[in-house]
Amino acid sequence: MKPQRKKDETGEGGLSRRDFLRATSALAAVPLFTASGSSQAAVPAAAAIAAEQIVPTCSTFDCGGKCDIRAHVQDGVVTRISTCPDNDVDPAMPLMRACVRGRGYRQFVYHPDRLKYPMKRVGRRGEGKFERISWDEATTLIADNLKRLTEKYGPASRFMHTDTALSGGAFSGDKMARRLLNLTGGYLESYHSVSMGNTAAATPYTYGTAASGSSLDTLSHTPLVILWGHNPNETVFGHTNHYFQQMKRNGTRFIVVDPRYSDTVASLADQWVPLLPTTDNALMDAMMYVIISENLHDSAFLARYTLGFDEDSMPEGVPAGESLKAYLFGQKDGVAKTPQWAERITHVPAQTIRQLARDYATTKPAALIQGWGPQRHICGERTARGSTLLATLTGNVGIKGGWAAGYGGIGNRLFCADPYSVPNPVAEKISIMNWVQACDDASQITPENGLKGAERLSGNIKFIFNLAGNYLANQNPDINQTVEVLEDETRVEFIVVSDLFLTPSARYADLLLPETSFMERWNIGETWGTGNYLLLSQKLVEPEFERRSDYDWLREVARKLGIEARFSEGRSEKQWVEHIWEKTREALADHDLPDFAGLCQNPHVYLKAPPYVAFEENIRDPDNHPFPTPSGKIEIFSKRLWEMHHPEIPALSHYVPAPEGPEDALREKYPLQLITWKGKNRANSTQYANPWLQEVQRQQLWINPLDAQARGIHQGDTVRIYNDRGVVQIPAEVTPRIIPGVVAMQAGAWWQPDADGVDNGGCPNVLTSTRITPLAKGNAHQTLLVEVAKHESV
Repeated sequence: MKPQRKKDETGEGGLSRRDFLRATSALAAVPLFTASGSSQAAVPAAAAIAAEQIVPTCSTFDCGGKCDIRAHVQDGVVTRISTCPDNDVDPAMPLMRACVRGRGYRQFVYHPDRLKYPMKRVGRRGEGKFERISWDEATTLIADNLKRLTEKYGPASRFMHTDTALSGGAFSGDKMARRLLNLTGGYLESYHSVSMGNTAAATPYTYGTAASGSSLDTLSHTPLVILWGHNPNETVFGHTNHYFQQMKRNGTRFIVVDPRYSDTVASLADQWVPLLPTTDNALMDAMMYVIISENLHDSAFLARYTLGFDEDSMPEGVPAGESLKAYLFGQKDGVAKTPQWAERITHVPAQTIRQLARDYATTKPAALIQGWGPQRHICGERTARGSTLLATLTGNVGIKGGWAAGYGGIGNRLFCADPYSVPNPVAEKISIMNWVQACDDASQITPENGLKGAERLSGNIKFIFNLAGNYLANQNPDINQTVEVLEDETRVEFIVVSDLFLTPSARYADLLLPETSFMERWNIGETWGTGNYLLLSQKLVEPEFERRSDYDWLREVARKLGIEARFSEGRSEKQWVEHIWEKTREALADHDLPDFAGLCQNPHVYLKAPPYVAFEENIRDPDNHPFPTPSGKIEIFSKRLWEMHHPEIPALSHYVPAPEGPEDALREKYPLQLITWKGKNRANSTQYANPWLQEVQRQQLWINPLDAQARGIHQGDTVRIYNDRGVVQIPAEVTPRIIPGVVAMQAGAWWQPDADGVDNGGCPNVLTSTRITPLAKGNAHQTLLVEVAKHESV
């Protein structure tokens, strides 16, 4: 155990960075790592023991914030984690201080259950039995299977799975695995963001582009913000909450629309508006009805910038009765979309709907920011477009303090686009939602359900790389169906998994490799669009046992395939990171970025950027800067969608009852809607194994007291959540923080099936459906019905 140290003036235990530099200077010692990465001459033992280096770094998980981690390193070991002191934060661009996940990284990295050696499967696939082998055997197995399966089935039989445990940095093993595959013939690519792909696909039908987020500093004096299914206090942390708390102090009023009383509601909301999942568009429709019927819409804005508001502004060739106004007032179907109409569907009181509509329309400016949860439903594309119509109707597009679309931000993807990549010779692509089908029966994947670049696939997936990803099983919908395919070795013939732990997905590996953590390799972390800074993720310690970075063993595979020189270009991992940084400096010369040696000395780089308002130029000067839509205007009515003639993709984004929604007849059997949320203690399923973070939040089912009473369920009872796809068994949290008719559990828990296939880990994907959205062919995990019963122990 590390002895207690006297606190310094910063309030942190241990030496401050300033005191450390003074001490090491006096001892003529040098930093643990230099810009060249070479080790230094040994210092006297007494000095080495006395010195503790505090190294700023960040993780490279895809968790958005890139919080500032101060790793305390002594004698080659990270002894604890702290973060930047308050007085080291730039108020103009707040560096995110370590969140609860960041504070727990040491327990994750030094967990005794981390994988230690390369292993190959023995026994049935999925059984989780492995035997230790050498790295030479492991890389030979990969090279031999790549050659064998490529020769037998062609390069399109090879698949690189999605992952988020390493995609938050400039350099990653999955990118280099793609490079290896492309240099040897290519692979079957997937498209679609599981996180927010439905929004990305739908928004261009309004604005012509998905790039529709403003920077958060433009909201500093916005008097009203509606957070629609947006829960930054548990999912995003950092920059978003900094700005929102600042706005709260300035008097901004926050309204949160969410079926669940989240931590964001508790900390920010002046009003909570709960509704039934999948009914968002009904609430939006009724709000628009109130705004128009009470003449609260921005008529001048609509006349100048939009298409499809009323019959006079419709595109040519469309019959009468298809405009937004005609739909809302029931000119075609005879149903006016009144608050009373929406109350029956949403369970939001009609008076609340009127008040919400009036507040949004009469407060100037106002920002309606939609999170990614609502668009992860089967109706997610319509919901994403619905928020764009409300913003348009009230003139909140292209102005400071308004908001045009769903949650995003300007995004500082500054790194040169994969300067180490090579083109993929395989043309066809599938939606990530179709990968299981491509393993099982590729003939079923067509352009109608998401195939791109070809009329048909040439064959099934036979080889899978799964590097630091738990989507192979745990995060994929309908786990039971998924693992049935994976267990059949005649379908996918070879699966390589590289990870830190034996995750539920890793159990299906044929070859299981021990990955390094971010503390054991070099990278550069970049934030999501809410933060304008970059952090050097330094290699802090040497990996223990036989752990190797993905790039390290991929380089060995490339050598056995005869392409090492082209693959590595002679660069080490750190040299690749330096190469990417220097290429970025060339492309962004006006930012005056330091060279790599300078970055190693000062690992924080702030990118000062002026406030950015999405579509400001389009609104200020529409003649010279038209919207990139076919009409050059904001398209309330999309003729492109109308020409698809698809009932679930209306040209006007409006309410359509969802399968497994509140109006589905299946509710007779499964009467409760289940939703999930992203919790503060893990990023998706990453860090599930961290014992500190398991203490932060238990895996429970939230159930309303009315629903619990009807089922004889009491606080803490073990309950069975089930539908036709599976059964989950976890404790109940009886709470009014979830509305009647809806239950909720945190996403990302590890699947733990018993001998009967009942999951005791609380993994929602035992229950979720593989149904995909009609437009994006994307994620519809959130739309599902279940029943809950008290578990009667035998």
